[in-house]
Amino acid sequence: MKLSREIKTGLIVVLGIVCVVFGYSYLKSSSLFDDDLTLYAVYNNVGGLQSGTSVSINGKNVGAVNSVRFLDTQGNLLVTFTVNRELKFSKESTVELYDTGLIGGKGLRINPIFGKTVLSNRDTLKTSIKASLSEVADQRLSPILEKFESALTDADSVLLNVNEVLDVNAKRDLRSSIADLSETMNDVKGIARKLNVLLNKNQGQLENSLSNIEKLTSNFAKLSDSLNNAGLGSAMASIESTSRSLDALMARIESGQGTLGKLTKDEKLYNHLSNASKELDLLLQDFRLNPKRYVNVSVFGKKQKEYAVPDEDPAENIEN
Repeated sequence: MKLSREIKTGLIVVLGIVCVVFGYSYLKSSSLFDDDLTLYAVYNNVGGLQSGTSVSINGKNVGAVNSVRFLDTQGNLLVTFTVNRELKFSKESTVELYDTGLIGGKGLRINPIFGKTVLSNRDTLKTSIKASLSEVADQRLSPILEKFESALTDADSVLLNVNEVLDVNAKRDLRSSIADLSETMNDVKGIARKLNVLLNKNQGQLENSLSNIEKLTSNFAKLSDSLNNAGLGSAMASIESTSRSLDALMARIESGQGTLGKLTKDEKLYNHLSNASKELDLLLQDFRLNPKRYVNVSVFGKKQKEYAVPDEDPAENIEN
């Protein structure tokens, strides 16, 4: 059957329309015959997300982004995307916007939550945004850079203060001190070398001295054991006991107990003893000067003469 020119033109137009529709669907990464779920997500910044970007779950592509358009006057963006209807996950699942590479590019991935409330067509999911590597680096490095800049500022201030303190005279004195310290270190090195030579020369004598010290220590230990075995411990215990008794006696004397205590504490007793001593001294002196006052000896029955007190009695002079 021969087709007319009008029919051929109509078929060509219909075929062109079908090709345009299929091409548009292909460019939008959507299928005309697949019954996928259409879902929505709202972001305040999509970071350059493009239509046709794949949507994944656990690393597997399950759909694509259909469109990104403004939702309201506040600048919020509505992302429309499709996923395979065979997937049965909860409405509480979240859609995460993330970087697909180091040099840029954004993608969507669904973090599914499997529950009783199954997702239905044209639902709006909760959203989240994963910070990019540059954002994380900026968050981590910014405090470090601020501290580094502060440290540089402090170091600059310290250097300025040091320059102000170290004038010409101070710098000259500092150089002189460093030179003196270097000479001192050289002297110390020389002394150390001489000491090493001296130790090397007298190494044998030092060893003999150490041996003698070791022997002396051993002998001292033996002497200590001998003294201990000889009863030094009991003698020290006896001395300690005597010392305690002497301390007790001195305490009694100090408190006025006993004869010695009363003698040291009783002033009347001391005065009586002092007066008695004086009187005894006078008595002995009078007995020496006037023995006839106390002793009369009669020989052959001769009558004893009565004692006559001399005009000057030494005893009276002593009493006066």
